[in-house]
Amino acid sequence: MSAIAVEKLSHVYSGAEGGVPALEDITIDVEPGKFVVIVGPSGCGKTSLLMMLAGLRHQTEGTILCAGKPIPEPDPERVGVVFQEASLFPWLTALDNIEFPLALRGTPRDDRRRRAEEMLSLVGLDGFGARYPHELSGGMKQRVSIARGLAQDPPVLLMDEPFAALDEQTRMTMGHELLRIWSTTRKTVVFITHSLTEAVYLADEVLVMSARPGRIIDRIEVTLPRPRTYEMMATDTFGKLRERIWQQIRKVP
Repeated sequence: MSAIAVEKLSHVYSGAEGGVPALEDITIDVEPGKFVVIVGPSGCGKTSLLMMLAGLRHQTEGTILCAGKPIPEPDPERVGVVFQEASLFPWLTALDNIEFPLALRGTPRDDRRRRAEEMLSLVGLDGFGARYPHELSGGMKQRVSIARGLAQDPPVLLMDEPFAALDEQTRMTMGHELLRIWSTTRKTVVFITHSLTEAVYLADEVLVMSARPGRIIDRIEVTLPRPRTYEMMATDTFGKLRERIWQQIRKVP
């Protein structure tokens, strides 16, 4: 069974003159445990598609199945979401922020604290549980956000440009850390980025989208061995994969 199966999905935003087409004839099949990255020009509908996969927005046409079932509304037991902004509650500590979705579900305090501590350790923030968001760096905040997304143990994790606001060095470090977390948890990940280097470094498969209305115009299998290393970025294989993505995007008007 596919972790995510999208069939002939299209979406039109209502408005003047019959609405604005945003997505057109999207078909995606993501196997369990795969790391899929979506790239495309600004405004092509990447985030809209991700919100539909999360059950946060409804498509006009087509179907979305997560683990074989529709997802008409958010279901954190099946799908976790990490947004571009960490969006942590400033009055809560790192541990309390991670616990928050578990508290909403009525998880006993001892159980949710144990789970939050496990996730904090997984993202490499042992010893920072009592810190408040203003005491954490940008990269640390995103680690807390990832830990919160993993806390309910969903099989699918959706990530909308989670490292976009970070400097290049921190961004590369966070990408490497994300692969470590992914290799440990074996979640299915769908990741949006504008960085072609980041896309190739992270992905099993890169989906390239056209300008609005967004369509899948290329599917690129990344055959680089795992675990990935920074040295791979200097190889011919890496460069050719990145160039293939760029050639698709630069054709977009």
